[in-house]
Amino acid sequence: MSVTWDSGDPPELPPISAMGWLRVILRGTALAVLVFGGLALLLLLRLIERPFCGQGRPVTPHITRTVCRLAFVIIGIRRRVTGTPMQHRGAIVANHSSWLDIFALNADQCLYFVSKAEVAGWPGIGWLARATGTVFIERNRTRAREQTHQFQTRLLAGHKLLFFPEGTSTDGQQVIPFKTTLFEAFFTNELHDAIWIQPVTVLYHAPPGVDPRFYGWWGDMSFGAHLLATLAPARQGHVSSAYHTPLTVAAFTDRKALARACENAIRTGHINGRR
Repeated sequence: MSVTWDSGDPPELPPISAMGWLRVILRGTALAVLVFGGLALLLLLRLIERPFCGQGRPVTPHITRTVCRLAFVIIGIRRRVTGTPMQHRGAIVANHSSWLDIFALNADQCLYFVSKAEVAGWPGIGWLARATGTVFIERNRTRAREQTHQFQTRLLAGHKLLFFPEGTSTDGQQVIPFKTTLFEAFFTNELHDAIWIQPVTVLYHAPPGVDPRFYGWWGDMSFGAHLLATLAPARQGHVSSAYHTPLTVAAFTDRKALARACENAIRTGHINGRR
């Protein structure tokens, strides 16, 4: 199990006014209809897609992408994207600040998340994750070969995988050192010369007048309370996603060198974005 990052000093979420509660109800209802309506459509189309395409998913990921884009419209958070999502086969790595990262990154392109195994058992969220093709992993050496094979199968099928090498979410104000374990999967004979990795910096800018860490979700912060606080502001902030130059795995000697290059790109993007 990964260690949860905790600053020991969580932000004080602003009180929700009467109008804020009205926005919570309206936005929350619209968001629930969007997410679960999109899920129902995805599951229905997957019944048709699976027999003809097997591992391939030519249609259903576009439903997820559309849902994620519309989610930001409903919440009122603006999106800014710099750089270009890569067209190569491979994986995306990004810093991790919030549950909103899932929407922000999936809004830009069709992705499949790599998540810790316990998420599969979370009420609601686990169901959504399984339905959208999330790859669940355990940080267990006895499962390493099996999980490497799973990575290989998905990547060679053309799926773009996304994972967060920090291994935990933070308050979004810094990038913490990357864990290198998952990078090892890209150095198999089958993937080494065929796969690219694209680093992405995700940076949140809080609404005016509130703690800069407002959109960050970490430690033992309650998801419900954070969701309500996120839905309430009359004037929202924005999220920026900076897509850096893709890196070919074949250019690196080992997982640590590749992880270090990704971390440096994301950290530099984070520093520049905060300026």
